Amino acid sequence: MELSDAYIASFIPERDELLMEMERFAEQNHVPIMQLAGIESLNQILRIQNPKSILEIGTAIGYSAIRMAQALPNCHIVTIERDVSRVQYAKEFIARSEVANRIQVIEGDALEVDMGTLPSTFDAVFIDAAKGQYMKFFEKYASLVPPGGVLYIDNMYMHGLSDLDIKEVPRRKRTMIRNLKTFSDWIMAHPDYSSAFFPVGDGLLICLKR
Repeated sequence: MELSDAYIASFIPERDELLMEMERFAEQNHVPIMQLAGIESLNQILRIQNPKSILEIGTAIGYSAIRMAQALPNCHIVTIERDVSRVQYAKEFIARSEVANRIQVIEGDALEVDMGTLPSTFDAVFIDAAKGQYMKFFEKYASLVPPGGVLYIDNMYMHGLSDLDIKEVPRRKRTMIRNLKTFSDWIMAHPDYSSAFFPVGDGLLICLKR
């Protein structure tokens, strides 16, 4: 039995005015941010893990970074975004939040960022950027997570496209979906990680480093 949207929404607490403004901005300007059920679930799992540092790949306008910082009052977040206009919006929104002193925004392509400019370790990595590049993001940044750390990957369901036969996927998205499926098969079989898929939001993959 599928749960109704109204029933799911009944478990989502109200957000502050800044977050509501960001949600409206994202909808009006077609900026992808985490679905409410997804971010609430992620934050609850993060509260259990209680990381002191998180690296986020894909800032967009800073929504998830702010949400994670609000949920984890002792956590510092470094977030990377390559889109110049989104970086500007993210910095503006973050500056208006009460967690601005714990969020650092780095402008640049996450695949080209100099690892030497980042802290040597992060308790968690959250990947929510170009879906077709998830394998490359994971391979580059997983080394920063020590055993016992966690990598979180959003949009694994990709609005239902990941569940389709590749011939049913719009042609312009086929390479991305193929890459996403290749990544999911690879990580689920990887001996160094205990991974599980959570059907919340647009699909959240959680990988615990052994």
